[in-house]
Amino acid sequence: MKPVVAAVFTFFFCMAAPLFAEGLPQPRGEVVLQVTGDLALTNGDHSASFDLEMLKDLGVTSFKTSTVWTEGTPEFSGVSLKALVDKLGITAPVMNMYAVNDYVVDIPLTEAVADGPILAFAIDGAPMSVRDKGPLWLIYPYDAKQEYQTETTFSRSIWQLVRIELEN
Repeated sequence: MKPVVAAVFTFFFCMAAPLFAEGLPQPRGEVVLQVTGDLALTNGDHSASFDLEMLKDLGVTSFKTSTVWTEGTPEFSGVSLKALVDKLGITAPVMNMYAVNDYVVDIPLTEAVADGPILAFAIDGAPMSVRDKGPLWLIYPYDAKQEYQTETTFSRSIWQLVRIELEN
């Protein structure tokens, strides 16, 4: 194949790839998280709904950390915020995170880093109910970095998380 033809073929293939990309599968269980806004991957109208198994499929990560809300050093398990952002292709600079009672915190996209916060769904291996700060709790590895031990970070640690709306 001649270089010009190969370049044209590559260009059209790259342009058409999004048309053939698979969308996010539909949740089979109870929806625990809904993300709305400008997403690269969806399973609804400008939205992505996740059940617990779909979140686990993004990769479960765990860490132990003390918090101002718990005793000792419990182990939190969940999906990293970075994995969720990467999967959905989130580029919005701010994520508005909503709790069951519509309490909202604004999380900068810059918080979605490796070894950073997770959307925890279990503490010490036990699932979290709404009564126990679930279904999801944005939790930081507070003990890992001094920068996570601030009032700003503590105020961003939203529990009973059920929805994320992207702000452009």
